Amino acid sequence: MLKKLLCLLCALMVMLPTLASAMDQPKPMSVLEASQVPENLEGQHHYLLLCVDQWTGKPGNLGNTDGIVLVTVDTRAHRVMLTSFIRDALVQRPDGGIGRINYVAKQHTPEALCETISRHIGVKVEKYILFDFSQIQKIIDFLGGVDITINASEAAYLKRYAINPTATKPRIASAGTYRFNGHAAVIYMRIRKAGGGGDFMRTQRVRTVLSTLADQCREITYEDAKALVDNVIENTTMTNMSTEDMLQAMDYAFGLRGCTIEELRIPVDGASNPINYAGMSAQEIDWAKCRDAMSYYLLNSFLVMDDEE
Repeated sequence: MLKKLLCLLCALMVMLPTLASAMDQPKPMSVLEASQVPENLEGQHHYLLLCVDQWTGKPGNLGNTDGIVLVTVDTRAHRVMLTSFIRDALVQRPDGGIGRINYVAKQHTPEALCETISRHIGVKVEKYILFDFSQIQKIIDFLGGVDITINASEAAYLKRYAINPTATKPRIASAGTYRFNGHAAVIYMRIRKAGGGGDFMRTQRVRTVLSTLADQCREITYEDAKALVDNVIENTTMTNMSTEDMLQAMDYAFGLRGCTIEELRIPVDGASNPINYAGMSAQEIDWAKCRDAMSYYLLNSFLVMDDEE
């Protein structure tokens, strides 16, 4: 009897890795071929903003792109849109394998990430700018900081974090609105374990900072806008945009500076399922549902808000 029990235990130990591997496999993904991605709508221009999880980015040794936001300016419909992507979304990599979206630029190239996103959301994305934390900090400081309204949980987290007490005006005491300098704003955008929501709320915080900065620039002069472009160029780790491309994008944005900023999060509600894949926490995404939502978003004006969990 003991011998049979030992044999059974050995058999189970042999099978466990196979069973775990099977449990961790995501469902087949619905992804477009590059040739199936439609041309962009007339007047819509898409720019991918990326931020690596490094204070000093190294083009030859990139960190993970934990910050992924698609900025869309629509000069025909007079709209400005921000679409954020959660960093642990599973995608089909350029090599055909499955992996988290924030690894694609590091393991392949930022251009490969543009194509990956295009094939998953059905929008042709070709232009990108990649920053590190220190560059984001400098750009926000150039703009004079950013006003951010925080809740009690965020206030408690930020008070515990090693930021200079003078990094906000006034000094953080409790929930309320504060003027954050660049360093404090970066720390705020990176919050994941305060207030619930995890990475879903982290993407909301990134959109909050970007949309608030845009609101603060509504009265900006053309000369100040050009100075901002110069600052962005100076504080860029990698980009495939020329100076002319950036000036053109500035012209588009300058003409739409009075628009309400619209927001979308990918995955949309009901299109994700948390799983453990390759030993990591990840989100299995219904990309067909996200493409439908993205298409509707680009054709119709609406605002998507994240629910705090």
